[in-house]
Formats: sequence, C-alpha cells, structure tokens
Amino acid sequence: MTNYARRLGLFSGTMAVVGGIIGGGIFRTPATVAERLHSASLVLLAWVIGGIVALIGAFCFGELGQRRPRAGGGYVYLRETFGSLPAFLYGWTLVLVIATGAIAAVAVTFADYTLSLLGLPHRYSVPLAVAAIVFHSAINYIGVRPAAITQNIFTMLKLVALAILITVGVFAVTPTVPYRPLPSFTVVSPIGAIGAALVPILFTYGGWQQTNFIAEEIVEPERNLPRALVYGVAIVVTVYLLTNVAYLRVLGVAGLAASTAPAADTMRLLLGPVGAKIIAAGIALSTFGFLNLVILVTPRVLQAMAADGVFFRRFAALHPTYQTPTAAIVALAVFAVALTLTGTFGQLVDYVTFGDWIFFGLCVAGLFVYRAREQGAAFRVPGYPVTPALFVLAAAFVVYSAIASNPKNAAIGAGLIALGIPAFLYWRSRP
Repeated sequence: MTNYARRLGLFSGTMAVVGGIIGGGIFRTPATVAERLHSASLVLLAWVIGGIVALIGAFCFGELGQRRPRAGGGYVYLRETFGSLPAFLYGWTLVLVIATGAIAAVAVTFADYTLSLLGLPHRYSVPLAVAAIVFHSAINYIGVRPAAITQNIFTMLKLVALAILITVGVFAVTPTVPYRPLPSFTVVSPIGAIGAALVPILFTYGGWQQTNFIAEEIVEPERNLPRALVYGVAIVVTVYLLTNVAYLRVLGVAGLAASTAPAADTMRLLLGPVGAKIIAAGIALSTFGFLNLVILVTPRVLQAMAADGVFFRRFAALHPTYQTPTAAIVALAVFAVALTLTGTFGQLVDYVTFGDWIFFGLCVAGLFVYRAREQGAAFRVPGYPVTPALFVLAAAFVVYSAIASNPKNAAIGAGLIALGIPAFLYWRSRP
C-alpha cells in the first residue's frame, strides 16, 4: 500500500471506531434492557458490564491489529490462525449478508427519518436509500481521505446529537413521569436477568472491529490502530452510560421499558415537538455516518480474499490514481442496492447476525495462537490470558442465547454460512 493511501491518523481512526459502533441501537436497545431488568441500578450495571466486554474486545483487536496491520482485519487473523476455510466463511458471511444487509437496513432507516423530518411521503424511502448508498460508494471510490473526512463530520454530528440528549436529560428539570406498570418478563434471578439483557447490549456495543479492516490505510497502524480502538470504545462506553442515565432520569425504568422510541420520548417530554425533531435528525445523521463507515471498511475484506485467490482477482486491484479497491466498492454497492430494492435485507441479517459473534470469538481466540507462535509485541492485552478468555466466553454466550431464542433462524443462518463451503472449494480448485 502506498503512502498516498495511508491518510488516516489517530483522530480519524478513533472517529472510525466511534462511527462503527454508534448506529441506531442506542436509540432503541435501552428499552429492551429496561424491560428485562426492571431496575435502574441493574440497567446501568448491565451497560457497564457490556462496556467492559467491549473494552476487552478493543484491547484484543488492538493487539491483533498491531501484530498484523493488514487490509482485511478479522479475515487475515482467522486465515493465519485457524486456516483458509474459517477465514473464507467469515468473509463470505460478512460481505454477502451481514455487511450488505446492514448497508441496506441502515440506508432505509436513514431515508425513513429524513423523509419524516422533511414531511415527504414514505414512497420515496427506497429511492433515497439507494441514493445514499450510491453517494457513499462514490465518495469511497475516489479515495480514503474524502471518505475519512465524511466519516469525521458525521461522527461528530451524531455525538453532538447525543450530547444534546444527555445534557437536557441529565441537567434539565425532569418532568413528572406518569406511572406505567412494568412489562412482564420472567427471570429466575438478577444474574439471569443481566444475562438476558447483555445480548442486546453487546450487539449495540459491537462494531469496533471494523476499523481493523482498514489497518493498511492508517498512518503508523502498529501504533495508532490499538490506541484508536481503545480511545474509541472508551468514548462510546461513556456516551452510552450517560445516555441511559438521561433515559432513566426522564422516563424512569418503567417508562423506558414501555417505550418504543426512548430517545424521541425523552426529548419530546423535555422540549416538546422540537425535541422529537432534534433526535430524529440525530438518528438520520447517525445512520448516514454509519453507512459511510461500513462502505469504507468492508471492501477491504473482498480485497484480501481476492488477493488470496478465493474471490474474483479484479477485487484485489487498487485504482492507479485513487489507490482504493474500486471494483470491490462497486460490487458491494451493487449487491447492497439489490437487497434494498428487493427488501430481503432484514430477514437475511436476522438469520446470520449470531454468526458475527462466532467469528468475533474465533478472532480473539486466535490471539492465543499468535502468542504461542510469536514473542514480543509493542501492544499487549492487559490481563492476558484471562481477559481474552472472558471475551471468548462472552461471545459464546451471545451465540448460545441467539440460538436458544430462535433455533429456526439460527438453523437457517448456519445453512447460509455453510453455503460458503462449496464456494470455497470452487475457488480453491481454480488455477
């Protein structure tokens, strides 16, 4: 990779981490958590525990990125520690379903909120979503630097929106919240309740690993990538905790549990219709920025797969002027647009999302393999080997919970992932 492409410094890397985590989850998930825990103290404790797991993950991926600062991130780690097939299945699942489905879903969410703000009819939702995908793909096509600037701007804007919510929610006078009975959700103990709540929390904290996909685009990645991961996750943990404090202070735990849109309800109670519009704008900005990040990082996985000869070779080529994997960017955009137009993205993502955490756990487990093979790393996970083992256990818990809650979807998802095996064998058989 030439120095032309290496244009992301520590600040841009940190913003990429923050932007990769904060999407739409923090605007919805807290209601589910409150419904399952029924206690403000337990709600905050669960978010703290989830934040600790996310920080451990950031430290682990920081060491992985420092050891192998290459395009493709988790694909590269899995290939070098567990072999080509697990790495291919990771790339297969990520590129064909998880990332492209996320792009389609987030683009539609952006379009829905934008149309609502502008007072335009919902029938323009899909065209606007497609336009957003094409816009971000074009930005990423012409260079990492324009994409990074776009990412920085929209990450800062989404942080501003959350800062407004936190400020008015924590420091403004709390309105009288009418009593609402807590929804019924039976659990056997506080530990069981926290366990049930951690699944959506960990999904909401997910996304930090995406910055590792673009390690080669970062200036001094051995030094800056680990720092960006830790700084970025620490910022998000702080923002998420304060956001939940604001929700609980304004809505109360019962009101939060009963809410279908806690951010909008909080702002509406405090600032009226203007507050609801502010948070709707914040969600639109948040999803727009998240969309840019996914389109920025995911083509690097296609690039790494193609370089290994297990995908179209053209996807490994960099544009002679822009130094970006333009063929991979275009292919990703075309597939995401197809999912948007057909409306199949939601169901596909539901099927295979649990698989994301299988690969999270395997990537961190690969750290044990690297440590056994290689000595010496400038950045090392604190508390090794306990902390990586805790993360692997947390990932296993998420996978188990997803399977137990919906065995049918998990079985279909496993089938979609397994379809990558014949595809892998086909590509390996080609000269």
